[in-house]
Amino acid sequence: MSAAHLAHIVRHPVKSAGFQALTRAALNEGRPFPFDRHYAIATEAAKFGTAPEGWVPKMNFVRGAAEGSLQAIRADFDETTGAVHLTHPRRPSFSGTLPDDGDALIAWLRPLWPADRPAPRALVARRDGGALTDVPGPWISVLNLASLRMLGARMGLDLSIHRFRGNLWLDGLPEWSEFDLIGREIAIGSARLRIEQRITRCVATTYDPETAAPEGDTLAALESGWGHRDLGVYATVTRGGEIALGDPVEILP
Repeated sequence: MSAAHLAHIVRHPVKSAGFQALTRAALNEGRPFPFDRHYAIATEAAKFGTAPEGWVPKMNFVRGAAEGSLQAIRADFDETTGAVHLTHPRRPSFSGTLPDDGDALIAWLRPLWPADRPAPRALVARRDGGALTDVPGPWISVLNLASLRMLGARMGLDLSIHRFRGNLWLDGLPEWSEFDLIGREIAIGSARLRIEQRITRCVATTYDPETAAPEGDTLAALESGWGHRDLGVYATVTRGGEIALGDPVEILP
């Protein structure tokens, strides 16, 4: 039995437009995290029509890798009603209902998006109900707070978990030990997840989610300290179940 526990649960209802902390969630076998990247904002350069049929690459969307200040958007989303409330340090707050108020959300976000990038076009969701994540697999991201603390110590910064847009944050594991779990399963609450592969990071992680300003080169620190740009791992839900903050994490044989 591992001494680790589930310290944070986070989802991002609209891709690159807000993080939301949760106290519990219900995971489903073979499915991504519920209502994580359920919506995304397609740009005028998107290679599909009104909605993607399945997974499509992130270049089709408004994204933090193209404008890091989006990292500072916070979200409060109700999946039952579609009600959403967004805040950002450079904008008045936004409230609406998704998907009906997609155009209003885009108008709210447009001043944060660079004028030299393809303009935001439409709020979209996948026709098959899947997630609009950066990877095609129905994966959930699992991260290790000890690794984040070690990176922060190297940089001399107290790094927010929200730089890395993860779903599940574990505490009580040795730093970087999440990479040793690839190919193994873990149990959290009544759910089980199989660890699949590392997550390689992008320039969005160099922005502070509190101030929306660039602060600290996370990528250079990872490269110089450990010879890679990876933080966290992707996992597949192999058995659905309920998870909650504080649940112990068991590393299975």
